Parts: sequence; structure tokens; C-alpha cells
Amino acid sequence: MKTRSLTPVLVLVLCSFAATVSAQKKMPLGAVCGDPTVKCAAAENFQPNDLPFETGKNWAMFQSRPFYAIVLRSVKLPDWGDCQKPSFPESERLEVQELFPNNKVFTQNCIEPGTNFYTGTADKTALIAVYAGRTLREAKAFLEKVEATGKFEGIRVRKMRAEINGT
Repeated sequence: MKTRSLTPVLVLVLCSFAATVSAQKKMPLGAVCGDPTVKCAAAENFQPNDLPFETGKNWAMFQSRPFYAIVLRSVKLPDWGDCQKPSFPESERLEVQELFPNNKVFTQNCIEPGTNFYTGTADKTALIAVYAGRTLREAKAFLEKVEATGKFEGIRVRKMRAEINGT
């Protein structure tokens, strides 16, 4: 008898758990604003060196949809970086941005609350990268343009997400 009375409770608990997991997987992912010449409402929430993405109105932690980027240079750091002494200063980012006016050039110099960080990269790494597209096909085509400049060695396409912890 006791086993039968527990069965509906267990089913209810499991269904509740499954609904919670399902809801977590359906968390909306923000669209990336990869072209700096196109107006992006979300851009006001980000620093100039960040790759902006849609976060909605009420957010503390959010992530972008997957995208492809080309890491142009990276530096391994002994810790999570110093935002006051960036490995890749804004002047360098702006120089590279001039080469690719329709593809956002972004940097990751440190990890602290309120700053973007990018998946698909090693921990404790500063980087300067350029948005290469939503699909691998777009990214490979853009890679050819980057390689044609002859300014960057050892580059390759990486699949990433931008994430931010605003808390």
C-alpha cells in the first residue's frame, strides 16, 4: 500500500524536475551585434571593446547565441587580467577595426563582474578577435579576407559565445 501511495508523489516530483530542466534549456540567447556599422540597441550596455549582444530588459547573467570569431592574437595571463592595464589597449583594437569595418573587433583583457567573457578560449587568456559570422561557412569566407591582409599569423576560426555576469 505504501509503495502505491508514493508512486504519484514520485511522478509529480519527477515531472516538476523535468519541467525545471526544460525551462532552463529554453533560456533565450541574445543575438550578437557583429557589424558595428549597423545600429544595435544592446550596444549601450557594453564597453566599446566588447562584442555586444541582446540581453533583454532584466538581466544579471546572460549569454549570446553561438557565433564564429577569429582570434587574431592572444596572451596567456598569470591570473584573470588587469582591466586597468589591458594586454590589448583600445588604440590597438581601433587600428584593427579599421581593417574590418563591417566585423566587430573585440578584446578580452580581464574577467570581472560586468565584463564580457568568451567561451571557446582558454582560461586566463587575453585576446583580440574579430567577429566572423553566424555560420562556419561565413567564418571560413571571412578567414580568407583576414589571411589576405598578411598581418596575422597562426589564426583560425573559433566557435564562441559571449557571456556577461552583471551581478
